[in-house]
Amino acid sequence: MQHHLKISIMNILSNRILNMAESETLAMTAKARELKAQGKDVISLSIGEPDFNTPETVKEAAKQAIDDNFTHYPPVPGYPDLRQAVCDKFKRDNNLDFTPEQIVVSTGAKQSIYQLVQCLVNPGDEVIIPTPFWVSYKEIVRVAEGKCVYVKTSIENDFKVTPQQLEAAITPKTKLIMFSSPSNPTGMLYTKEELKGIADVVAKHENLFVMADEIYEHINFVGKHESIAQFPEVKDRVITVNGVAKGFAMTGWRIGFIAAPLVIAKACNKLQGQVTSATCSIAQKATVRAMQMDPATSEDIINMRNIFRQRRDMVYKLLCDIPGLKVRLPQGAFYFFPDVSSYYGKSFNGKKIENSTDMAFYLLNEANVATVMGSAFGDDDCIRLSYATSEELLREALRLIKEALANLK
Repeated sequence: MQHHLKISIMNILSNRILNMAESETLAMTAKARELKAQGKDVISLSIGEPDFNTPETVKEAAKQAIDDNFTHYPPVPGYPDLRQAVCDKFKRDNNLDFTPEQIVVSTGAKQSIYQLVQCLVNPGDEVIIPTPFWVSYKEIVRVAEGKCVYVKTSIENDFKVTPQQLEAAITPKTKLIMFSSPSNPTGMLYTKEELKGIADVVAKHENLFVMADEIYEHINFVGKHESIAQFPEVKDRVITVNGVAKGFAMTGWRIGFIAAPLVIAKACNKLQGQVTSATCSIAQKATVRAMQMDPATSEDIINMRNIFRQRRDMVYKLLCDIPGLKVRLPQGAFYFFPDVSSYYGKSFNGKKIENSTDMAFYLLNEANVATVMGSAFGDDDCIRLSYATSEELLREALRLIKEALANLK
């Protein structure tokens, strides 16, 4: 007699994976692809990816690397010439001095952030995350058994945390502050004065570290990018995370890096040696060329930024034309994060919109437009729209959104 064992999934998988949330941005993108495969004409504004191709000079460097047989294991933290090129980039673009030993190159900025948190955060350590935040920060901290301490910012203050809010959130258990500028999901960025205010607070707490996520550095519409690592009183406690995905349209190459105090860089190198070892040799060689591209003179970077600025201005006008939305003009990246909460409590065909998840699915099902619920980023009043697609599709998407919102009664 055959026995069929019914084993609960709860008994198979670890608590850490059972407790982890799936990335909502990737989930919405997958849902949009699924509907497209079923023949629905879905416009996806959910993905955080430039709709540009990698610059030709970068592709040429990758082809050359293959011909030159860079097909063996590289050193775990990256090739020496790439780490030097990253140091040169920090000096040229940010006036920051690092040595190659302080640079660790990883398989995307997401791995860089994961490793950093694993190396810094003990169970019970508190990590301050201003909301809204990039979706993965929260889960990365939770996997390390750290405690997320959310500091709510407001749309009226361009979603930026103040020094006073930060000071009020710090306790003896606070180990790390994590934020991005320019920001995903809001597109806002911190000025030099605002960063100085944050640095002054951090300087008073000697066991506190800062993770500055600067992956959108080159998509900046207001001028010079500012790094919190520029302030000498905190530089030895700031870990700057960057990469090539957004500013160089190299999402698929999977290259991110940190510039960190030496002890932290060595720890991340040690962890990476047990997890992935070095990242792809060909992608590294391509990134050397990307690092040599000066954002002040590179036509590829300037052209992409100008097109994003044009789209931003167009989408801003179209969003402002939709009744009931609160909208701020983003200063960087390629997102809008409008407050849609005035529509909560309204219904369509008997289905009530109660929150940002309801709203995102309503727009997906009724308008055929994929967005991401604000709750994924820690702010349930908003939804995120990416404008990394053509003007024609953006116009159509905003027309469909406006129509669908008008149908809510």
